[in-house]
Formats: sequence, C-alpha cells, structure tokens
Amino acid sequence: MREISVKDLQTSPVKMIADDWALLTAGIPSDFNTMTVSWGGVGELWGRDVVFVFVRPQRYTREFMEKYDRFTLSFFDGGCKAEMGLCGRKSGRDTDKCAETGLVPVPFGDAVSFESAKTVLVCKKLAKWDLTPDGFLDSSIAANYAAGDYHRMYVGAIEHVYRAD
Repeated sequence: MREISVKDLQTSPVKMIADDWALLTAGIPSDFNTMTVSWGGVGELWGRDVVFVFVRPQRYTREFMEKYDRFTLSFFDGGCKAEMGLCGRKSGRDTDKCAETGLVPVPFGDAVSFESAKTVLVCKKLAKWDLTPDGFLDSSIAANYAAGDYHRMYVGAIEHVYRAD
C-alpha cells in the first residue's frame, strides 16, 4: 500500500461508507476488535481532516474504542460484503471474526487493518459524544433507537491514508 492524501481519494466518502461499508477496527495488533459500519462521514473539523463514526453501547468494539487512542476504517471497494456482514452480525466476544471470515489482520503502526483492504484510514480519537433523544430535531430519528441503545459518536483525526495499487 502507498500513502496518499485524503483529498486524493477517487471515490465519494458517502459511497464508501453507506454503500460499500467499512470495517471499524480499534485496538493494537495484540488486542483489537472490528465491526462493520455503514454510518459515518469524512470531513473537516477544528482545522483537521476527520472521520466520525458511531458505535452502539452493546458493541464489543466500543470497549476497544474507549481503551485505545487509534482506530482504522478499512474499505474494500465494495468487496468482502459476506465477511463484513459477519463482522456486523457477530460479536468478537463470542467469535474469532478473523478465523471465521479469513480476514488477515495487518498492523499499521499501533493500529490494525486487514490485508485485503483497498483503502485504510488510520485515525486518532479527538472527541466523543453520546447521542440522546433531546438532541434529535427530527422526531423520525428516534425510530432508529427502539431499544434505547443510542450511539456514541467518535471523531478521529485522519493521520494516514493508504491505498492499494
């Protein structure tokens, strides 16, 4: 993989997250968990290129997001949907996701991505907020939270972007 500027991404970040999905991986090479995300974004905040991702309280990955400073977003150019589906359905508490999917973890400094990823964003946590219903200006948003399991939003500074040739 070669390092590129986030401004040189050739695909819309909305398509990358919403349509193609990503794996959010938090932790270090010896202690990490991954989950599928299809909500989030890429932009500029506080004078930095950032991502924002959302993690529900029951997700095992949230423990790793709280424990470690860095995380990655790994994109597969629309591929690996079956593998990402499993990573979204099953918990790392009960399942070795790498063994079940065949995804091969690869260290990116003190963060983790996967050998088959086409684009990797390595991010450092900057901030977090818990979503609450009193912040919803559109009442239809509440339908996403029938169980009351409101997401925590994490904002991460994009430190590195890698792209497979």
